[in-house]
Amino acid sequence: MSESKHVDAVIVGAGFSGMYMLYRLRNLGMTSIVYEAGSEVGGTWYWNRYPGARCDVESMEYSYSFSPELEQEWEWTERYPSQPEILRYANHVADRFDLRRDIRFNTRVTSARFDEEARRWRVQTDQGEEVTARFCVMATGCLSAPNQPKFEGLDEYEGDSYHTAIWPHEEVDFTGKRVGIIGTGSSAIQSIPQIAKQADHLYVFQRTPNFSMPAHNHDLSDEFQRSMKERYREHRQQARESAFGIPFEVTEISQQPALEVTPEERREELKRRWATGGATIIASFADVLTDKEANDLVAEFVRERIREVVDDPETAELLCPDDHPIGTKRPCVDIEYFETYNRDNVSLIGVRSDPIERITPKGVRTGQAEFELDAIVFAIGFDAMTGALLRMDIQGRGGLTLKEKWQDVPHTYLGLTVSGFPNMFVITGPGSPSVLSNMMVSIEQHVEWVSDCIAHMNEHGFEIIEASADAEDEWVQHVDAVGKSTLYPLANSWYMGANIPGKPRVFTPYIGGVGNYRKTCDEVAREGYRGFELEPERVAVS
Repeated sequence: MSESKHVDAVIVGAGFSGMYMLYRLRNLGMTSIVYEAGSEVGGTWYWNRYPGARCDVESMEYSYSFSPELEQEWEWTERYPSQPEILRYANHVADRFDLRRDIRFNTRVTSARFDEEARRWRVQTDQGEEVTARFCVMATGCLSAPNQPKFEGLDEYEGDSYHTAIWPHEEVDFTGKRVGIIGTGSSAIQSIPQIAKQADHLYVFQRTPNFSMPAHNHDLSDEFQRSMKERYREHRQQARESAFGIPFEVTEISQQPALEVTPEERREELKRRWATGGATIIASFADVLTDKEANDLVAEFVRERIREVVDDPETAELLCPDDHPIGTKRPCVDIEYFETYNRDNVSLIGVRSDPIERITPKGVRTGQAEFELDAIVFAIGFDAMTGALLRMDIQGRGGLTLKEKWQDVPHTYLGLTVSGFPNMFVITGPGSPSVLSNMMVSIEQHVEWVSDCIAHMNEHGFEIIEASADAEDEWVQHVDAVGKSTLYPLANSWYMGANIPGKPRVFTPYIGGVGNYRKTCDEVAREGYRGFELEPERVAVS
């Protein structure tokens, strides 16, 4: 496109939210272009191809529910789906609904600016394209802007280096190599067991140990899939109404505060949920995420399991998290992570007490030692929630940039819209449940709300919708108050922006619950889009 083109909507990103947004807008008879930086669909599952990459939500939960035909025809193979399987699913969806014809691959949006006179968004890309659109939908994802390593001496390193979030598409072979991995978050916890099977020696540089629960992953039987598909509609509705987008098992004990049941009952509940696997242990009692004493009981139970698994007592203690309540960082789900430290070719290096000073030409140097490495893996995560949006030049009314608007706090109304940025929607943005939930449930809820909103505007002759400043302020205050009523702010997590130097320290997502949040969004729409200012289409003067 050498000259400017006009469409009804520009969608940024062809992950699960961008694909579904395109599908919904097509059903409204609207024209759209999706811009995608990668060469295929899939979003985070296109980029994150590191060894062992896997979703921490079960496969039959982590899938679209909008098409009963799709959910009945697709066959998952494992309890927790691997990255290749999720990517196959994303490509199947793109093919099934003929989505690729409106997606521009290998194209990154560089700027999106609202033209007040034309009442249109002007979107530019790194390919020199410009398009104008009435609506701009940011489907950029919460975990799509890699946190780049900033270690001194990195440019001088002579070996191979990798980032888990930008993994090569060809296979990486660590056989016979001395490998260092920096970080022990989710991607590291998944990749460490796999890299250890190949490497001559693996050095794990850990600053902060993480809580992780066993996946107890297994192949899915035909009988299980058939049973789930028979009750999929009911199950999906339970997910939509739940706190985290996953209908965790509810027992008589799990509905009570931890200290109001006997020690024996408490231990049996924890043992049972540990044996079940996954993050369900966070739902053992009603107050795990709000009462520190209750949280400590669950955390100590998990630390006991780590000590049981890891043979060396010193290594086990180093792996036991002690600086944040369990669940206040996104819980990790692993396959033989702690068991890996019993291997002779794996060494755990605690860099909290002995920090990394620099990357040398030959490897990594801490204050007390130097480690010669043939390859370094940076498992240091993302500039989460806001990073992908702030790396674009997004300008609203009066030339106000999103970066300026979010300098102190990422202000949104419902996590969906931003005052001063008309007709711009953010899918699973700051101030919505997003990363505190099963993302597929939150994605579908947001996309459906946005498309229903646009349909309402078209039906009633509205051209512009924009959150009011007062409604936005009230929502930001509500998100903050709800967050502070929990233990989440006690952790230096990426939820708080703590992994990015200079980033505002605020609890970014909304912890009021997926079901409660959905009710709020539905009420806002039912009340004529309460908190929004709607402007009619301008009448042309002859």
